[in-house]
Amino acid sequence: MITNEQKELARRAMEYALKNGCQACRVGIYGGSETSFDVRDTQLDKLQQAEESQMVIYLFVDGRYGSISTNRMDKNELETFIRNGIASTRFLAEDAARQLPDASLYFKGGNDNQLELYDETVSTVSPDEKLKLANTTAAEIYGTDSRLISVTAGYSDGENFSYIVDSNGFEGSGASSSFGLSAEAAVKGDGDARPSSYWYDQSLFWSDLKKTDIGKKALERALQKIGQAKMKSGKYPMLVDNMVAGTLLRPVISALNGASLQQKNSFLLDKKGQKVVSVNMTLIDDPLMPKTIGAKCFDREGIASQKRMIFDKGVLNTYFIDTYNANKMKMDVTTGAPSVVRFELGIKNLSEMISKLDKAIYVTGFNGGNCNSSTGNFSYGMEGFWIEGGELKQPVAEMNITGDMLTLWSNLVGVGNDPVHFSSWQMPTLLFEGVDFSGL
Repeated sequence: MITNEQKELARRAMEYALKNGCQACRVGIYGGSETSFDVRDTQLDKLQQAEESQMVIYLFVDGRYGSISTNRMDKNELETFIRNGIASTRFLAEDAARQLPDASLYFKGGNDNQLELYDETVSTVSPDEKLKLANTTAAEIYGTDSRLISVTAGYSDGENFSYIVDSNGFEGSGASSSFGLSAEAAVKGDGDARPSSYWYDQSLFWSDLKKTDIGKKALERALQKIGQAKMKSGKYPMLVDNMVAGTLLRPVISALNGASLQQKNSFLLDKKGQKVVSVNMTLIDDPLMPKTIGAKCFDREGIASQKRMIFDKGVLNTYFIDTYNANKMKMDVTTGAPSVVRFELGIKNLSEMISKLDKAIYVTGFNGGNCNSSTGNFSYGMEGFWIEGGELKQPVAEMNITGDMLTLWSNLVGVGNDPVHFSSWQMPTLLFEGVDFSGL
């Protein structure tokens, strides 16, 4: 945790900076630790443990802006460090857009404990128990199938703490924990093929972490890939697995970012208030959901979090604009980035969605590719399954999908009821029509 002594040191650092040439200042202290155990087959393969503690000082000096950081938090050393930082900042170009936020936007609650993001259990789980859990996950499948080549299992946990204070009146702190368990399996395929797949679970609380069947799910997914082949090129309905659907949403969120908009490097520039995607797309940023990965009461500037409708039945309602880019574009500040992204869900699960499809492709993985941030044009490699008559018929790979993001999301025709809850982006299964696939 961030101690009272560290908080007092941060306040003193801010005051010292103000007395020595800064017109405004923000100081953040960030700390945390993480551990991980990786097991390959039956042996410990890797053990990592790390702790971090640093102070970051944001300096606003004579219309110029600079930031400095250190992990040496001695009062006397800090004074010299701050003086040197202020002197260096004076050599930078002026930038009138660099300002602290309007104080009326700040979170007034002090800390985010009300969201229940921290589990004290993180510091009580013994190393033996962590290693045992990784070993048990690997042992679920090791030696159970003659086609299995190797299995890797991993356990990880961590905790993060923060404290921010600035000269415009903001003071806030936060704490979060995380626990994760994963497995990856590689199997013998046809010829020289060695398909592999993974599965994992992640949670904020130890008691919520799924501790069984992770290895079994990874092996099941790997075996399903045996016999992968290309299908004939054409336009097909595309069902996208909830574990990988974020790949298609990421360019959309990036296009809503203030920096992209300010640099005119966004295919969603000047689209606010317009219907730009399917009526089936209602997307929400919901940062105040308790016990949820990604939840927070305030952003990195101290601006209070609030629920925002990103798309409402296809209409773009908001951008994500921090203070700097808002000043540059003379627009209102919202927040720098989304926190907990979720869809308005449909009523069908994955099996029900598959059963209604004929001659479609179910995408379970993306392999490379890119999206042009200005135009939205994309090309991604993919793997998955050919669907025919409502059933998975053939594993497919080495195919590409191409198109542009606005057309793709305008062709969203189905949203599942199965969001991934162990991520800050709670993606459900998605169904698009008329997607261009290139294969044979």
